[in-house]
Amino acid sequence: MALKENQLTIPLLTSIVAAVLGSLQIGYHTGNINAPARVIEEFFNTTWRSRHNQSMPDHSLTFLWSLSVSIKDFGALLGSLGVKGLADTFGRRNAILIVNALSVVGASLMCMSKATASFEVLILGRLIFGLFCGLVMSLNPLYIQGVSPTNLRGAFATLNQVFFASGILLGMVVGLETVLGTEKYWCLMLSLSLIPATLQYMSLPFCPESPRYLFINRGKEKEAEAALRRLRGNPEAVMKEMEEMREEAAHSETGVTVREFLKKRRYRQPIILVLIINLGSQLSGFNAIINYSTKMFVQSNFDEAKYLTLGVGAVNVAFTIVAFFLVERAGRRKLLLAGFLSLALCNLLMTITYSILDMVPDIRNIQVLVIFFLISAYEVGPGPISWFIAAELFDQSARPIAMAFTSMLNWGGKFLLALLFPPLLKMCGAYVYLLFMCMALIAFTYTMFRLPETKGRTFDDIAAEFRGADGIPLHNKTTFNTFT
Repeated sequence: MALKENQLTIPLLTSIVAAVLGSLQIGYHTGNINAPARVIEEFFNTTWRSRHNQSMPDHSLTFLWSLSVSIKDFGALLGSLGVKGLADTFGRRNAILIVNALSVVGASLMCMSKATASFEVLILGRLIFGLFCGLVMSLNPLYIQGVSPTNLRGAFATLNQVFFASGILLGMVVGLETVLGTEKYWCLMLSLSLIPATLQYMSLPFCPESPRYLFINRGKEKEAEAALRRLRGNPEAVMKEMEEMREEAAHSETGVTVREFLKKRRYRQPIILVLIINLGSQLSGFNAIINYSTKMFVQSNFDEAKYLTLGVGAVNVAFTIVAFFLVERAGRRKLLLAGFLSLALCNLLMTITYSILDMVPDIRNIQVLVIFFLISAYEVGPGPISWFIAAELFDQSARPIAMAFTSMLNWGGKFLLALLFPPLLKMCGAYVYLLFMCMALIAFTYTMFRLPETKGRTFDDIAAEFRGADGIPLHNKTTFNTFT
């Protein structure tokens, strides 16, 4: 009965899967770079030696490798700036297809770096791929939520994170020395994202454009209705959703500039919510674990640290799948609250275990469990929800800017943490995790008092809570209560 009501049609499922192939590519290039680090560093050194007849100084090699890893996140930060222009000009689906070309170019350059004996080509490839990351991680939720029915909107948006996490695990596995992370095959490993990129070009052009974009942004009511008929397959559902879009269009402006986005009273609370939730998510310790887990396990004297890192990747995937099934049952708000509180507890335990590791070596086993629990807490709530919550809190005209803002916060947080965590760990030691704990607690507190539940509600209903209000009411006309 539920399937019948949800209208899980083939065009709808095809559209969702075709879109999230971009997230798979991003995850893959997030997870594949750490395991073969030694091999690629040796390529850097060999290239330098062939040019200058001497080995590269250690500090230069360290800097160059750090730049190679972090340049993707910096590129993503820059790419975020183009979300609104692409989404509003070309549409959600077409914008994804356009930016997919950046992935193809970036992966091709990374693959060519060995043949051209140029580490600069590798770095440039990761920078261009980073532009793709910043764009597609915002365009995907815009498209997915535009084509999804209300009661599946959160689940399908979470699928974006499922494919991202799966890509990370796939990259970790393929990057092992026993697979493709070798001196001979590492450049081939960097090119494998071309497979999902090609699949996206073969499938997404046959999927419908977002009906909301066609109707509200372009005023093409007939085209929007035709797209909805393909996606839903149920005339009654189509008519109901068309009526909802008419109501939303009546309350939407033709366009919102960045200045209006920042100045309008109705957007003030949503902006603060997106800021707190995303910074709380990115600075909660998760990215430190993902980036430096192997080094942590080595410091804890584990012989096979890289396989424990694979365990981190497996837990990451498993709990994004859990979030996929929970997000429409438990709701966004409860999952965020549970996630942030659990992250705060995990960071406290990380501080304790890290502090006494030298005195009690066996505590390292508890530390591994804490790391796994921290990953699961992040992926059940803050991880996936932080990427799409902005698309639900803002109206159609402000949604692209809101998603660009989300992308900037997420990728900026990743970039800063990748850059600052090692020196912070050296400076603060175990107490660096208390900083993460504080960020998680701030996000928990603000979410508890300010975030309304968005599960099962239309975009117009959610936006109505913010129109002309200084704060967020606890009750609205539908007797909705944020604390239930």
